[in-house]
Amino acid sequence: MSDLYQTRLQRLSASENLPLLIRIQRGIEKEGLRVTSQATVAQTGHPQALGSPLTHGSITTDYSEALLEFITPVSQQVNDSIDYLTDLHKFTLSQLEGEYIWPASMPCQLAGDESIPIAEYGSSNIAQMKNVYRQGLGHRYGRNMQSIAGIHYNFSMPDDFWPYYQHLWGDKGDIQTFKSQRYFGLIRNFRRHSWLLIYLFGASPALDSSFIGDNKSDKLSKLGKHTLGLPFATSLRMSDLGYQSKAQSELNISYSNLESYIEGMEQAMNRHYPEYENIGVKVDDAYRQLNANILQIENEYYSEIRPKRITLPGEKPVAALSKRGVEYIEVRILDTNPLLPVGIDEQQIRFLDTFLLYCLLSDSPELSTVEQEDIKFNQQQVILQGRKPSLSLKKNGKLTGFDISANRLLVEMTAIAKLLDNAHGNESSSKALTVQINKVENSELTPSAILMQAIEKGNEFTDSMLSQAKEHQAHFTRSGLSATKAAQLQLAAKESLRLQKQLEASDESSFDVFLQGHNAS
Repeated sequence: MSDLYQTRLQRLSASENLPLLIRIQRGIEKEGLRVTSQATVAQTGHPQALGSPLTHGSITTDYSEALLEFITPVSQQVNDSIDYLTDLHKFTLSQLEGEYIWPASMPCQLAGDESIPIAEYGSSNIAQMKNVYRQGLGHRYGRNMQSIAGIHYNFSMPDDFWPYYQHLWGDKGDIQTFKSQRYFGLIRNFRRHSWLLIYLFGASPALDSSFIGDNKSDKLSKLGKHTLGLPFATSLRMSDLGYQSKAQSELNISYSNLESYIEGMEQAMNRHYPEYENIGVKVDDAYRQLNANILQIENEYYSEIRPKRITLPGEKPVAALSKRGVEYIEVRILDTNPLLPVGIDEQQIRFLDTFLLYCLLSDSPELSTVEQEDIKFNQQQVILQGRKPSLSLKKNGKLTGFDISANRLLVEMTAIAKLLDNAHGNESSSKALTVQINKVENSELTPSAILMQAIEKGNEFTDSMLSQAKEHQAHFTRSGLSATKAAQLQLAAKESLRLQKQLEASDESSFDVFLQGHNAS
């Protein structure tokens, strides 16, 4: 740890500065498939009682009509985020008939592309664009890949943190430029250390064999009649079986600064890709994709972490970043934990805040070519065999024992955890850190190990997860939803349906013209 890092910690620990750490802002996006009692993808439409997935701020759908996505408001209180997610689960489950919310990242039994219905959003131009984008994903990668679920964690520091932090750095430039620079520093450090999160929170060591269909995988072992996996795997969702793209693997999006990142993204969104050109854009009067570029839109880029900025109506994410800089970061590496009712808990959030604050406050030099190769190697090692006792990682091209690397990193975070404890007046961050240290000392405490133990006892992945889904539903039913919260969510659903109709009535051009304008902008 550098002297400058120690100085930053020391100055932030002053009593007058601790309030800056209380107001960390976070938001959570959690996905989950609607499934039948036979553990197959629900073929029913998005329940109208949940509102419009196009315009509802908290309950929407991701790729599939059956892939629910719950979105919490930005909050400075950890328990507020968990409570909000809990209420969304309770409300949604009360509107489902004979269906459950799948608790795992890897999907239930699949029967090919046609068993995964693409999400529908109505007849407005923006709704059609969302649907065509998903058609494109299906043609490019297959729908099976799009049935994977996960948790996205949005993180930002409060506005009044930045002028003080800029002073600590001795920077006298534009405050937003400084803010963007430091968020990119966080992103670089996150990429260096993300293997640790995969080990600690990976929860997809196995999957149903229907996910790979007739394709044979020489990487996976047969763990049951219908279950495939690897004995020491942590997160198959993050492996090349999950969100991976041959076309995107050729990209070299830079995280050096905002300008180079935007340049790389714009090139990817304007560069045609021969295989996608072969698919066609509009064939027999039906759109197959938005365009034939490597990325149809920014969201198609499968990165583990993204710089983000809230967009204005009709504004592209890259344009928002270019005009107003980075506002927050989105962590996209997290599996849904099937052992937890909403897939994440307070303890994990406390550690994520500690981890991300460590990434922000630590020195963050440019990523060298050797280091980028190390990052790829370390991630794959932890993804496929993270709990293997003899596992080694690379640093500067040299092998080091996993436990040595993990413990070193966790020890360096101790001061951050204590800083957060002092700010909050409790020991919740240090306790969360201790739990993670224990996981390194004993891999059997990790979610992936606990889930694998059930499979090793003879339980099929699908049977085990369906049982877990039913347990979660019973849990939410027992605790119930307050009348006030139920009324609020019912009102939000009705309002979203009204807004959808308003959008559909306000379109002034055809979809062809609308899409031409979007692709040209």
